[in-house]
Amino acid sequence: MFFILFAFWVILNGQWTGEIAIVGLVLSALLYLLMWKFMNYSPKREWAVVKRLPRLIAYFFYLVGEIFKAAWGTIQFIWSPSQVVEPEVKSFRTKLKTGWGKVVLANSITLTPGTITVDVRDDVMLVHCIDHSFGEGLEDSDMEHRIQKIEEGGHKA
Repeated sequence: MFFILFAFWVILNGQWTGEIAIVGLVLSALLYLLMWKFMNYSPKREWAVVKRLPRLIAYFFYLVGEIFKAAWGTIQFIWSPSQVVEPEVKSFRTKLKTGWGKVVLANSITLTPGTITVDVRDDVMLVHCIDHSFGEGLEDSDMEHRIQKIEEGGHKA
């Protein structure tokens, strides 16, 4: 994080001099120490994020693909005159352990067209689906498994 803060300082200054570099190094170090002391930030936590980064990037591209697939399915559903709309509110129990994992799953479901996460309580998620077919496979989904792998820090359990 120190290097990111310093790089940000250099980019915002738009020029490079010895004075700017020294001031940037000092300010970046002070800001990093403040983050460490008051924001419960540490190199250990930073390293944990770095280890998860490849899976986070892979999940991002997976999610974009799922959004396009769901958008295409929603378009086909809406434009098909023979389709009968059968909205459904479906609940399922998630196996995710962390709060951020549940938030990522809930937001990922909401980002995919045709579904909206209505409520998350403990391990139960309530999802509104534009049609009952959109709710199939919510429980024990590939999306949930990918988030579980990120939660575990990339280690297979």
